Amino acid sequence: MAKLSTASRNSLPSSDFALPGKGKGPKGKGAGSYPIPDASHARDALSRVSANGTPAEKAAVRAKVHAKFPDIGKSKKKSMPFYGSM
Repeated sequence: MAKLSTASRNSLPSSDFALPGKGKGPKGKGAGSYPIPDASHARDALSRVSANGTPAEKAAVRAKVHAKFPDIGKSKKKSMPFYGSM
């Protein structure tokens, strides 16, 4: 994941945050706002909210990440053929 400096984070538009305005700091873009400017940060946001977020925050972050990056978080299970006897 690319390092996101404080200045870079503060210059991101609110649309690049899963929970804009919720975090600490200027314009709520600090900790707890989950920046998602790229796929790597989006995966990190899902991981962090899963560990620390409320059920409402988890749902909001998942929805925002999936809207911006539809393939992230989707299960890619392969179906296994059944070879048992009947």
